[in-house]
Amino acid sequence: MYKYPVAKPVRNDLAKELVIKTIDDGWISSQAPVVSQFEEEWATYNGMKHGIACSSGTTALVVALKSLNLEEGAEVIVPNFTMIATAWAVEMAGYTPVFVDSGHDLNIYVPKIEDAITKKTKAIIPVHIYGRQCDMDAIIKIAYEYNLYVIEDSAEAHGIKPRGDIACYSLFANKIINSGEGGICLTNNKHLMEQMKHLRGMAFDLDHTFLHKKYGFNFRMNALTAAYALGEVRKIDEYLEKRRWICREYDKYLKHLTIPRKISDVLWMYDIVVDNRDELIEKLKENGIETRVGFKTMTQQPMYRNIMDYSQIGRYYSGKTLYLPTYLDLTADDIKFISKTVLDLIQ
Repeated sequence: MYKYPVAKPVRNDLAKELVIKTIDDGWISSQAPVVSQFEEEWATYNGMKHGIACSSGTTALVVALKSLNLEEGAEVIVPNFTMIATAWAVEMAGYTPVFVDSGHDLNIYVPKIEDAITKKTKAIIPVHIYGRQCDMDAIIKIAYEYNLYVIEDSAEAHGIKPRGDIACYSLFANKIINSGEGGICLTNNKHLMEQMKHLRGMAFDLDHTFLHKKYGFNFRMNALTAAYALGEVRKIDEYLEKRRWICREYDKYLKHLTIPRKISDVLWMYDIVVDNRDELIEKLKENGIETRVGFKTMTQQPMYRNIMDYSQIGRYYSGKTLYLPTYLDLTADDIKFISKTVLDLIQ
């Protein structure tokens, strides 16, 4: 056990009470009223009309993509520097991911997007890496000009308001708000909402006659997960403020090692860029400090190595980035110790 783990869940007594109430009310399935309540409150918080709760962030991306009803062989633009679930979701939905390099903010490099667009391109998935907001104005402009859908992968970006056609969130245990596992899509489009709810629930017909006219998925969220997630939604402003404080504390010591954040960003993980990263990770481990390496680029992954790789920036950061503990119980002394240890070890 690390003295300073990368992440650990917050004790949320409100979420606990909501879970117990849900059980006492006799609900455990996805049909529970609390599922709709969670969907509505998270949508309202983000200024969106509809929420579609799912079993994970990955399944949220899959149902979002499938709701678009794209033609066979459609291409979807994905950043090369991301967690692999983004690319896998495209393939699970039956489409082809096309990778674009990152910029020096780790997000998809907008000037490269148009170079990747072909007649088969139907959507773009920007990913707000580590809570840094993509240049959504520019991405939406490109999508408008080429008639493309925009699905935001906001797995690491709770608190950044959606701008695309659909935004997808993960509720995994280490995320800004979480329910252990789970995910949710947000959209303002009623038709897409109806399709996502239809697809996530086995694509039953309206009369539930067990006649299925299309492939669907069992990607529903159960009542207990939704109850816990609802408790987290009601705490998010408190969480975001603590994370802003954590970021400011780390910046006192490590700002020269991190990639700057904008005021519109949120903090999921505090990442730094260093030489001899793997050696540093081992030395931090000896001091009780857990870290995680930056994402591998998609074209470093075995299933994508046959794809031409122009991702020089993404590969650079993939080999030099690591992130530090950001759990909400961190104190100023904890952050000072972690930061000073990092500085002592790299000097």
